[in-house]
Amino acid sequence: MTARALAARVAAALLLAPAIAAADAVLDWNEITVRTVGGQNPFAQARFAAITQLAVFEAVNAVTGRYEPYLGTIAAPDGASAEAAAVAAAHAVLRSTFPGAAADLDAAREASLAAIPDGAAEDDGIAVGEAAAAAVLSLRADDGSAPPQFHLPASSAPGEWQLTPGCPAAGGLLLHWRNVTPFGILTSQQFRSFPPPALGSAEYARDYRELRRVGGASSTHRPPDRADVALFYNAVLAVGVWNPVARQVAAARRDSLSRNARALALLNMAISDGLVSVMETKYHYRLWRPETAIRAGATDGNPATEPDPAFVPFVATPCFPSYGSAHAAASYAARRVLERLYGRGHHSLSLSTPALPGLTLYYTRFREITADIDDARVYGGIHFRFDQEAGARQGTRIGAYVYRENLRPVHRGRDHGFTHERE
Repeated sequence: MTARALAARVAAALLLAPAIAAADAVLDWNEITVRTVGGQNPFAQARFAAITQLAVFEAVNAVTGRYEPYLGTIAAPDGASAEAAAVAAAHAVLRSTFPGAAADLDAAREASLAAIPDGAAEDDGIAVGEAAAAAVLSLRADDGSAPPQFHLPASSAPGEWQLTPGCPAAGGLLLHWRNVTPFGILTSQQFRSFPPPALGSAEYARDYRELRRVGGASSTHRPPDRADVALFYNAVLAVGVWNPVARQVAAARRDSLSRNARALALLNMAISDGLVSVMETKYHYRLWRPETAIRAGATDGNPATEPDPAFVPFVATPCFPSYGSAHAAASYAARRVLERLYGRGHHSLSLSTPALPGLTLYYTRFREITADIDDARVYGGIHFRFDQEAGARQGTRIGAYVYRENLRPVHRGRDHGFTHERE
């Protein structure tokens, strides 16, 4: 399959969730946002989604005033429509960022505004949304996400990351992402992971042997259900997983527009900050990928790591260092936010993708999703188990911080998470 064909399938895969039964401008435009950003790499997806959802939050919150603002520079006239503000904010961000999608976005805006009565309230809401979009876009105009930078390894020593098949000649991708300004944490170094296990350690050997056994393209030890999750979570990354999950929960709860705007802003801030942080960790330690490690197992000084010079992973190795897992960092950050907002379990969640017809994954707890993502990267042959564990710890801390320090309710007692707000 060509890269272009795969990109098209992955973009289509982002339409995961069942249709929202009751119209909600915030949830509707979140779905449009996920679809629109789907052609980007997962890191850019997360940045664009966070910008869009923050603009929506800032617009809605300017009208409702239920939470501390992110910027605090947007004022709304009395009576302005929060629904119109949400529509206009999302549309303005996405149209500015993705001009090639203008026709579809304009049609969606028209359809959304048709459900809102004409008049001053709608007009004022549109003005508020457009102002919020402009403010957030201006804030992020020079945030380090461009120009791209690459990494060429200066050493071929055991453990040092090396280019893997599919890497461009320029070197490792997204070196600059470690310098992207976070949305909700202070710096990309704030939650840097502890060092990976030493190559000669028992922990390294244990996780090496697990991946060598189950992660190869020709492995006979990979159960069919683990092959399914490896393929699924290779096609659908954090933005495409956790936004549909949040929409399903919010729709089932029938949460307010204001609460949904806040939830999706926090969620996407945490996902993006998890990815920024993990890239800082990756290029700080520059640990080799399993594909390189297993082929060169005879050079690592560990007698318990039998090499396999012909090892090929089940899914393609991303072109940047291994430690820790980006999918884990982003997903555990998302999970932590959603657990604080909605509780840990008793949900009814399903995920599917046109890229894998006939496969639907069902969950009742957010932790079940992250467990599958951890297995997906190990059984896919692209991350050691300790990579996943490092990403999990990092993401959990990031999600907790983003939730605790951003967009807090204006009137609240002691923070009891999802139970303390009343709207």
